[in-house]
Amino acid sequence: MVGMVKDFFDFSTPAKRFRFVAILEAITWFALIIAMIVKRVADNDGAVQVPGMVHGIVFIAFVAISFLTAKALAWNVKVTGLALVSSIPPFGTLVFEWWAARNGHLAELSTGSASTSPATA
Repeated sequence: MVGMVKDFFDFSTPAKRFRFVAILEAITWFALIIAMIVKRVADNDGAVQVPGMVHGIVFIAFVAISFLTAKALAWNVKVTGLALVSSIPPFGTLVFEWWAARNGHLAELSTGSASTSPATA
């Protein structure tokens, strides 16, 4: 368990940083969805203020890390576009991250075929 947590907070490569922010973006989506339900059920407009702000910040971080990872791992326009589009639907970043890992686009995190010149640093 400690190893899993340590691995989750390992930011030593572009792929690991991307995975961290992709998971964080999905978590903040989940928090925002819960807050929107609370807002409607309890008629509490303030319920979405903090989760909405946090999700917005993480969304911007995901877009930035997508561009940085695309450059570092030599993603083509299609892969980069899919990464950016994945940030729009809830939990899309998780789907993209799983897909990218399986298809060799996340360097050392990939389980599929090798990507075009993955960089590490």
